[in-house]
Amino acid sequence: MPEQPPDAGSRPARPHHKLTDDGRRVREVLTYSRRGSRFTPRQAAAWEAHHDAWVIPDEAVDEPGFSWARAFGREAPLAIEIGCGIGEATAALAATRPGTNVLALEVWRPGVAETLGRVAEAGLDNVRVCGIDAVWLLEHLVEPDSLDELWTFFPDPWHKAKHHKRRLVAPAFTATATQRLRPGGRWRLATDWAAYAEQMVEVLDAEPALVGGVVERWSERPVTKFERKGLAAGRTITDLAYVRSR
Repeated sequence: MPEQPPDAGSRPARPHHKLTDDGRRVREVLTYSRRGSRFTPRQAAAWEAHHDAWVIPDEAVDEPGFSWARAFGREAPLAIEIGCGIGEATAALAATRPGTNVLALEVWRPGVAETLGRVAEAGLDNVRVCGIDAVWLLEHLVEPDSLDELWTFFPDPWHKAKHHKRRLVAPAFTATATQRLRPGGRWRLATDWAAYAEQMVEVLDAEPALVGGVVERWSERPVTKFERKGLAAGRTITDLAYVRSR
């Protein structure tokens, strides 16, 4: 039987909520930085119309009995997208997977609002958006052997050497993500930074339970704003796909 995530009362504090013994906020090394939160009129309308139904508030995960089935209103296979941006891939992939619960993780609120608008335009109801740190969420809210798909498209490359420690695809996170995938579950990644692609391959190849590597561009993934920006700058796009083999 899969290991259950700890009850809310026994989970460690979420990022930005950890305090020292004397009450000061702990400085944490996170894989993202929070940006501005000003909405365009279109984003504001999408937020107002849909956030109550489709955005999972951070504090909801602290409630007793929280579960993904409860958040989505049904039991179904789970796919997680880390860093959905403005929801281009989210809406396209969720539309082809009506039987899958698609959880989009994004800390940039205008991006969340844009994602809500795209999901609504596509007529979907199988997407939920959450702003909780992905590393913490996979470790504490996703059961081992339960995740069907994991998508990580154009994560922040943190291209300065002193910031490489903030990159998402690192050995510790990779081990956690692999354990959360079910056997046969697939992790799809894409980046427009060659050095980060090399690191991804090195880290993912070193995980004993993963099999995969660099692949041709995934046809299901739409060309996103971030991909267009990378191409305009002359960077090469690298797609990777790994499967949990055991």
